[in-house]
Amino acid sequence: MRMISIVAVAVVASLLGVLWYLTAKQSADDLFAQCRASNVAGGAGTIGGPFELVDETGKTVTDKDVITGPTLVYFGYTFCPDVCPLDNARNAEAVTILEEEMGKIVKPVFISIDPERDTPDALAEFTDIMHPRMLGLTGTPAQTKAASKAYHTYFKKQEEGDPEYYLVDHSTQTYLMFPEHGFVEFFRRDETAEGMAKRVGCFVDAAS
Repeated sequence: MRMISIVAVAVVASLLGVLWYLTAKQSADDLFAQCRASNVAGGAGTIGGPFELVDETGKTVTDKDVITGPTLVYFGYTFCPDVCPLDNARNAEAVTILEEEMGKIVKPVFISIDPERDTPDALAEFTDIMHPRMLGLTGTPAQTKAASKAYHTYFKKQEEGDPEYYLVDHSTQTYLMFPEHGFVEFFRRDETAEGMAKRVGCFVDAAS
């Protein structure tokens, strides 16, 4: 019985050693390990990808045109009564803190999941209120769906009620993207502007 106990302890110790080694190796291989606060199912490489959309001026742009530096990407719609304005105001405040207090330039991007109503002019009006550097993007329903799929976001138009004033259910994460590294982190709604700015700043420093 004593021998079995000794063997069991040795096996557990060995497994813990292997787990520690793999965890340490993963952290060493991850440029942003010290900045992360989330785990993404399937890995970070599964989020983000090519898209083709229309910007506020009516110009067709791709992800390469949009993500030219550290970029915060949010999917929503201008008719959203509460969630989108609050989330984008938070993102805009974080970007302002990053610029004014940390000297870091991060681009805020708002991608519409309501192409039926969100024209370039409507987006320009919305983003101009939020932040002078916020970029609004729209597109055809197919383009919008493709971009949403690339970022693993969810949206669904509500069918009940007045067809002119419909609402759209949608996910609310904000994604931090880099042109060289792609997706690196997401931020939930309960993240404060100060907390977001601090964490984004960590990623920007690690990438430089």
